[in-house]
Amino acid sequence: MPLRLLVDDGASAAGGLALDEALASRVGAGRSAPTLRLYTYRPHCALVGRFQDASREVDLDVCEREDIEVNRRPTGGGAILMGPDQLGVALALPRESGGPRALMTGFSNKIARALAKLGVDAAFRGKNDLAVNGRKIAGLGVHRDSSGGLLFHASVLLDLDVSLMVRVLRTPFAKVSDREVRMVSRRIATIRGLVNREVTIAELRDHLASAFGVKDAGELDPEERQAVANLEESRYGDPGWLRQRTPVTDTAGRASLRTSGGLVDVHVAMAGRTIKAAWIRGDFVADESAVADLEGRLRWHSSDQGAITATVQDAWRHESGTVDADALIQTISSAIIQARDASAAPYGCFVTPETSHG
Repeated sequence: MPLRLLVDDGASAAGGLALDEALASRVGAGRSAPTLRLYTYRPHCALVGRFQDASREVDLDVCEREDIEVNRRPTGGGAILMGPDQLGVALALPRESGGPRALMTGFSNKIARALAKLGVDAAFRGKNDLAVNGRKIAGLGVHRDSSGGLLFHASVLLDLDVSLMVRVLRTPFAKVSDREVRMVSRRIATIRGLVNREVTIAELRDHLASAFGVKDAGELDPEERQAVANLEESRYGDPGWLRQRTPVTDTAGRASLRTSGGLVDVHVAMAGRTIKAAWIRGDFVADESAVADLEGRLRWHSSDQGAITATVQDAWRHESGTVDADALIQTISSAIIQARDASAAPYGCFVTPETSHG
C-alpha cells in the first residue's frame, strides 16, 4: 500500500496529537491517503496514555515549573516524555489494511529494521515495547478511530534526559536520588548510547522512511489543516480531555522475600487486576538484562497466578543468578495481594525507576 510521508519538528502536545488523530479519522473515511508521519515535539511534552489519570502518572507541579506541556494520547500505554531527541512515528491506515495485531507486528518490525541500519539490534517485547537486551528503546501503541482508521504510534529514543524524566513521570518511590537516576539509565536504551556517536534525528528519520518504503515528504492540504485545527480546539485543547479519570482503581503494592541467594524486593503498580508496571530490586545476583526483560514482560500483564508463573518461568529459564523463578513468582504474587487492599498511590510506567542487585 503506497504511503504518504509527513515530516515536522517542534510540535506542541495538543497540535501533535490532533494531527495524528485527524489523519487516522480521515484515512479511515477515505478522505486522506495512508500516511507515515515522522516528527518531534517541542521541549518538552509529557503524554499520558488514553486510560491513565494524568495526576497519578505525571508530576503536574514540576511540569508547570519547567514549562512542560501535558496531554493525553488517543493510544493506550504508559506516560512518556517527548522532545527533540525522541522521534514520534505515526502510521495511519484504513480498516481494510488488516488486523491490528498483525499490523502492529509489521509496524514494529519496520522500526527494528531501521534501527538495525544504525547498528542497534532491537526486538519486539511484550505488548508494546521494542527492547535491546531487555532495555526499552521504543514504546508502541495503537488506536482504532470511529471511522475505522487505525493509528499506530511509536516513540523512539534517540537520546533522553533521564534526570528530567524521573522528575516528571511519577514513581512509587518517595525520593529519586542520583543513584536511582543512574539505575534508570541502565534500564532503558538510547540509540546514541548504544552506538556511541552523534546520530541525528534526520539520519534516524531517513532510515525509518526507507524501512517503510517512502521517500519524499509531502504536506497537509487545506482541508486536512482545518480538520487538525478543529480537533486541537475541541479535544486536545480542552482541559477536560486531560482531566478524565478511569473508573478502574489504581493501587500499588510491595513485598520482600529473603532467600539464600539474597533479598528480592518487588513493587507493583496495578490498574484493577492488571499489572501496569513491576519493579524488581534487591541484593541478589542476576543478569541486568534478564531483570529488565522480566519487568518489561510484566507491563500491562494479567495478575492471574498462572499467567504470572508462565511469564516468569519463560523469562528466567536461562538465568543462572542467585535467585530462582519460584522466589520471584512468590514475591510478585505477594506484592499483588498487598496492592489489592492498598490505597491508590502515584507511579510512572515508562521505565523501571530502580533495581539494585549484584
